[in-house]
Amino acid sequence: MESLHYLLMKTHAMFYRQIQAEIGKIGLTSGQPKILEFLQKYKEADQKTIASYCEIEQATVGSILLRMEKAGLVVRRQKEGNRRSLYVSMTQKGEEAARQLTGIFHGVEAAAASDLSEGEVAELKELLTKLCDSMQAQAAGKKVEK
Repeated sequence: MESLHYLLMKTHAMFYRQIQAEIGKIGLTSGQPKILEFLQKYKEADQKTIASYCEIEQATVGSILLRMEKAGLVVRRQKEGNRRSLYVSMTQKGEEAARQLTGIFHGVEAAAASDLSEGEVAELKELLTKLCDSMQAQAAGKKVEK
């Protein structure tokens, strides 16, 4: 059997290629789906929070947001009492793109998991969540509880 890192990287690469092919059809570019998915869940946030959650460098998020703003997908504005940070939220066009994106994600996931039972999918999600939690704890220098 292949190593865990190889299987994770290969699976990610295949997911990424399939999703990239589909998002291009709705006019999105790399990096934008993560941000739209985040904003769909949290509605509004500053650039630093988006970068952290999406695991993207802050400068990269800035350039992605600029393209998204020009495309009419998001707006950035200051909040009362906080002149230092710009807060990002989706426009109506961004919300429609996010809905289409959700359909793309569900389609790619369904195709990928078509040979798995519902229980196996649930178990896979649970195991991947444990891996993510463990890696985040290690990155933060914390001991992982089992």
